[in-house]
Amino acid sequence: MDIVASIKDLRRSLRGQSLNLRTGLVPTMGALHEGHLSLIAAAKQQASRVAATIFINPTQFAPGEDLDSYPRPLEADLEALEQAGCDVVFVPENTTMYPAGEVTRVRVPGPLSETLEGEHRPQFFEGVTTVVTKLLASAQADVAVFGEKDFQQLQVIRRMTADLLLGTEIVGAPTIRSADGLALSSRNAYLSPEERVKAPALHAALEQARNAIAQGEIPTVATDQAVDAIRQAGFGRVDYLAYRAASDLSAPTAALPAGQGRILAAAWLGQTRLIDNISA
Repeated sequence: MDIVASIKDLRRSLRGQSLNLRTGLVPTMGALHEGHLSLIAAAKQQASRVAATIFINPTQFAPGEDLDSYPRPLEADLEALEQAGCDVVFVPENTTMYPAGEVTRVRVPGPLSETLEGEHRPQFFEGVTTVVTKLLASAQADVAVFGEKDFQQLQVIRRMTADLLLGTEIVGAPTIRSADGLALSSRNAYLSPEERVKAPALHAALEQARNAIAQGEIPTVATDQAVDAIRQAGFGRVDYLAYRAASDLSAPTAALPAGQGRILAAAWLGQTRLIDNISA
C-alpha cells in the first residue's frame, strides 16, 4: 500500500507504477505562432508526454470584444503541434467545458487580479481562472506551461493553483519576440502594415523605462516618460504602463533590486490592443 503526502504522489499512485509518467499541459486558444510552440518545447523538457489544448474560452471575452472574429486556423494549428512533437491535443466543444446548467466560476480576489488587466477587463481573469481550473482538473498534469507575455495572468494562475491545491506545477516560459522586439501574439494579425511598423515602440518604451529606473529615476517618472514615448510613436489610448513587484504585482514605493520588478503595459494601436511586459 502506498502512503502519500503530496498531491503529485497521490496522482502517481492512482495511475499505477506502469503509468508513472510525468505529464505536461500547454493551454492555448489556437492561432498558434512560434511563441506557443516554444511553450510546447518547454513542456517537453519538463515532462515525458505533453498535451496541448485548443479552446477559445468565451467567458474571458466581454461583450463587444473579438470572440466571434478571433482567428481559428485549426488545421494549421494541428499540423504545427504535430511538427513540434506534441503528444496529445485536446479540442473540446463549448458544451464540454461549460455543460448545460453550469454556474460555477473561479475567482482570485484582490489586487493580483483586480489591477492592470483586471481593471480594464474586469471579466477577464474570472474567465481565465475558471477555464484553467477545468483544464487542469481534466488533464491532471504534473506541470503546465504558460507564457510570460501574459505575466499577470501567469501570476494569477499560480496563486489560484496553489490556493486550490490543484497539484500542478505552473511554469512560466520567456516571451518570444520578432527581431524588432514586438512580442508574438495571435492578435498581431489584426495590425495593418503601417501599424505593424509602429508596434515595436511598445517594447522599446518598456526598455526605456527599465533603463531609466536602473539609472536611478523615480519609477513613476520613468513610466510617465514611457507613456509619452508610446503616444509619440502613434499609439492611441494607453490603458496602463506600470512598474510593479514581480511577486505579487503590488506597487512599490521605490525601485526594487534588479529582477524583482516588472514593467507591464497595455495600449491601443488603431483597433488592436497590444500588451507586453519585461523584467526590471
